[in-house]
Amino acid sequence: MRRFLAASGAISGGVGVAAGAFGAHALRARLEPGLLAVFETGARYQMYHALALLAAAWLAGAGAPAQAAWAGRLFIAGTVLFSGSLYVLALTGISAFGVITPLGGVAFIAGWAALALGAMRLGPAR
Repeated sequence: MRRFLAASGAISGGVGVAAGAFGAHALRARLEPGLLAVFETGARYQMYHALALLAAAWLAGAGAPAQAAWAGRLFIAGTVLFSGSLYVLALTGISAFGVITPLGGVAFIAGWAALALGAMRLGPAR
């Protein structure tokens, strides 16, 4: 699980950087400012949670693999639902995709809770 979480974090981070660059360069002239801001929010949260996946990978190796696995699954689900829905909303202008975004936010929050629980389960520093 540790390798999967680390690889997922690295891949998601790369996609987040690519999305941010795409938004800044290719979309700036094509999207209205409000939709561009929506796209940029998706990229920003994807990057935050790519780093969170790396933290989950560390936690898996530090002694809390079950909580790390849950955190990782929730961060991935949150990225797909939150960032993915914002990307689609910005690119299509179909506001109905906005109803999916809060589900991703809930997954992110639950992932952070799982990460915190795992950190609390760790033994004393060695």
